[in-house]
Amino acid sequence: MTELSKATHIQWQQYQIDAAARARLKGHQSTVLWFTGLSGSGKSTVANALEQELLARGVHTYLLDGDNVRHGLCADLGFSEADRRENLRRVGAVAGLMVDAGLLVLSAFISPLREQRELVKSMLPPGKFLEIYIATPLEVCEQRDVKGLYKKARAGEIAHFTGISDPYEAPLAADLVLNTAQSSLEQSVDKLLALLASKGVIV
Repeated sequence: MTELSKATHIQWQQYQIDAAARARLKGHQSTVLWFTGLSGSGKSTVANALEQELLARGVHTYLLDGDNVRHGLCADLGFSEADRRENLRRVGAVAGLMVDAGLLVLSAFISPLREQRELVKSMLPPGKFLEIYIATPLEVCEQRDVKGLYKKARAGEIAHFTGISDPYEAPLAADLVLNTAQSSLEQSVDKLLALLASKGVIV
């Protein structure tokens, strides 16, 4: 990744329509639900199921997925620690714009380091970041191995693979902890809806 020079002559443009006005229009608050956990833990599956339920309730959402953003927004990045940090910085910036637009953003990213997740949180307005830890054990994720990635990582074909050759730092105080090996998809969605209601994001 090539380091870009920072522009020094730009100013923030103020507009008359703000996040509060967009929230009134949509009938719910905006926030980021940040799903973190190992590959195969169920982040994208749970986020997708939640988004379907929110859509049925008339909630305006967008789902940002780790694999999908690497097809475009972050297509130039690899999986070194520096590239992963930049990947999440870009996602955080996009999520911030979506929050300002009044959306409930579902972000499913391994985001293995606490420092990376704190970076994203620091980029958002206070109270607009909810950390969801999908705490499915490594052995269960590896048994699933939906994409065949663990097998390749064990064979040494994939470097910097979280949980095998790279560390994963579990959240110390997640807003919600889910284990998809113990809870059904429906139960996980119900717990997420309850969390959003308790935070005043949805009614």
